[in-house]
Amino acid sequence: MTTYAEEYRRSLGDPEGFWRDASAAITWVKAPGERILDASNPPFYRWFPDAEMNTCYNAVDRHVEAGRGEQAALVYDSPVTGTQRTYTYSELLREVAAFAGVLRGSGVEKGDRVVIYMPMVPEAVVAMLACARIGAVHSVVFGGFAAHELALRIDDAAPKAIVSASCGIEVNRVIEYKPILDRAIDLSEHKPGVCVILQRPQAPAPLVDGRDVDWAEAMAAAEPAECVTVAATDPLYILYTSGTTGGPKGVVRDNGGHAVALHWSMAYIYGARPGDVYWAASDIGWVVGHSYIVYAPLLMGCTTILYEGKPVGTPDAGAFWRVIAEHGVNVLFTAPTAFRAIRREDPSGSLIAKYDLSSFRCLFLAGERLDPETYHWAREHVGTPVVDHWWQTETGWAIAANPMGLEPMVTKPGSATMPAPGYDVRVVDSEGQEVDRGVDGEIVIRLPLPPGCLPTLWQDDDRYVDSYLSRYPGYYITGDGGHRDADGYLFVMGRVDDVINVAGHRLSTGTMEEVIAGHPDVAECAVIGVRDELKGQVPRAFVVLKAGSTIDNDTLRSELVARIRDQIGAVASFHSVDIVAALPKTRSGKILRKTMRGIADGHDEPIPSTIDDPGALEALRPLLSSAAN
Repeated sequence: MTTYAEEYRRSLGDPEGFWRDASAAITWVKAPGERILDASNPPFYRWFPDAEMNTCYNAVDRHVEAGRGEQAALVYDSPVTGTQRTYTYSELLREVAAFAGVLRGSGVEKGDRVVIYMPMVPEAVVAMLACARIGAVHSVVFGGFAAHELALRIDDAAPKAIVSASCGIEVNRVIEYKPILDRAIDLSEHKPGVCVILQRPQAPAPLVDGRDVDWAEAMAAAEPAECVTVAATDPLYILYTSGTTGGPKGVVRDNGGHAVALHWSMAYIYGARPGDVYWAASDIGWVVGHSYIVYAPLLMGCTTILYEGKPVGTPDAGAFWRVIAEHGVNVLFTAPTAFRAIRREDPSGSLIAKYDLSSFRCLFLAGERLDPETYHWAREHVGTPVVDHWWQTETGWAIAANPMGLEPMVTKPGSATMPAPGYDVRVVDSEGQEVDRGVDGEIVIRLPLPPGCLPTLWQDDDRYVDSYLSRYPGYYITGDGGHRDADGYLFVMGRVDDVINVAGHRLSTGTMEEVIAGHPDVAECAVIGVRDELKGQVPRAFVVLKAGSTIDNDTLRSELVARIRDQIGAVASFHSVDIVAALPKTRSGKILRKTMRGIADGHDEPIPSTIDDPGALEALRPLLSSAAN
């Protein structure tokens, strides 16, 4: 077996040879030829420009044709409804082909867009694969997004059809989707020709005559559709990510590069094999769900878990261990915030002992910085390797990771380990010059990006260049800051705008959070910079305590101030600590630091559409507003 260093050097020195070899894992209608990378129009690079294929065929049909049709493809586990269902590859193929026929019968053709506004149910996965089957471009919008946000995406994607459900189900409430969808269509200038509605018994919805069709009725009458050949460079999907200015940005993912990169990542980053049970505890509305609930596990021929529940509260902090034990999960990928929630509710890890985790090989965490305290807790209590890795919606797969299927490396808590093959990662200063090892700077990636990354934004090449490529020509800006240590390990410390300036000293709030999270009573925390007349900015910490902690605010503050002074220095001017019940987060688990900073700076920040619990933000608003006065 080759080493990581050999593979990485080859991926940068001979990228076309490297990715040509990787493409052999995919079944092509027209195999990649001599030209693997089209670099004729920089910065718009395209991979496998002469090849043709179908992503749905690679994810479903070819496994059935290879005689593995009775293997489980998709396991649906829904503690919020008390139901489970397993789909074999043959059963999944029948469902996908039928729904592809529904779409085709509704006038959807190759290149048309389909918006999918669904909860975590098998029909959402079926709809995504059905779009890929007929060459339609899907755009999944997180179920429960507000009507205004959904309308923006409808207008930008201009879908011929929308697929939705009557409702979604949270831990203790039912969210009716249909009224939100109807309102969004009223608000949008573009009107879809048809809406296919999955009726759920918890809240059936009235249908609009002439526009809405019932999922079950449509499936019963459908003529199954076969796979359509598409160019490798044709778009597979659009996934919108919030823009800092203007409307949401439609990240485009192509078919060929996406399939090649995801299959490679499953084998060499996650160490997954055909037949393994792979669980990405995320949502299909986020990029993790696209890449590692739906496409990558099925491309590899794994069994993928679709979980409609939470890490805690469905019913307790042992929910993840139950799923692993019941379904024989080999690899779990989730967000650090999920483990912080579990650790907060069960700090001693006592619930783990109730379950047989003998199948479990490795835990992967990404989505937000993995603080060392959470890493050590997971490593101690779960007993498997714990891999921190780093990537973005725009890249679609890991920029940096410990390559468990290639050459597992020594883990350094707080580090995402090494850049993945294909990513030429640099750390630069404000002038674009590379900084020395150990020095924090902005993390950028030299072009071209590897297969699987965004080639542009949907119908907006100019915004793609302005947003990602203009600051340092020839480089993609990640927006994250950090450093590489003497061994080359990459430490991603947080967003560049999470650096605060204290009396002329640039300090990372991520570093402060790491120190604070090491306190034995702290479950999770967020540090933001607030205005100060003397120093410009000073840090302020908001801390959630572990279950059962009785420490008071004054004691905690004095102990945290001492920790910051000892590990960072008095220059941090750290004095302000507030104990809070919860931190405001997006549904994908990211703390809303930008919104918190805005309120602390005196701005009337609205409640973001991506927020998981609006009450957590509203409870914090008085504390944050006091910092602005």
